[in-house]
Amino acid sequence: MTKLFEILGKFDTDSDCHKLLYAPHPLPLKYREGRLYKIEFEGDESALDAFVERVLIDPISQESRIGGQPAFEKASFVLEYGMKGAALDLEKEMILNYYRAMENPGFELKKLTLRTRIYVFGEGAAPEQFVRDIVNPAIHTHEVLKAA
Repeated sequence: MTKLFEILGKFDTDSDCHKLLYAPHPLPLKYREGRLYKIEFEGDESALDAFVERVLIDPISQESRIGGQPAFEKASFVLEYGMKGAALDLEKEMILNYYRAMENPGFELKKLTLRTRIYVFGEGAAPEQFVRDIVNPAIHTHEVLKAA
């Protein structure tokens, strides 16, 4: 089975897109960010859910959405990117090490994929500059999604 979890900050607010870009953007665009974890597994789904709650989510400052649908319908577009398979992803390695050290996790983790989602808000927003400035083609894969 496959299950997707998107982790979002409970207290995050829309931020100025200029923080993300090398050159100023002509439009007053805003963004929000989320982290997507795609987990392929076999075994007890409730054990997987408990693992995610314990390892991936800070219950005070974060919340989880299940299913993978973009969280913000009003976004002009969503830039989703992550590390290529051959690139070293330290967060992924630490999660896998934690899983491997568990005595009886109750599920078998088959594959773990981590992606960052950047939701861009604002009329006239286009993804080209964001892809150019954020995605490093040597180490990242990416796709641009419509929010809803």
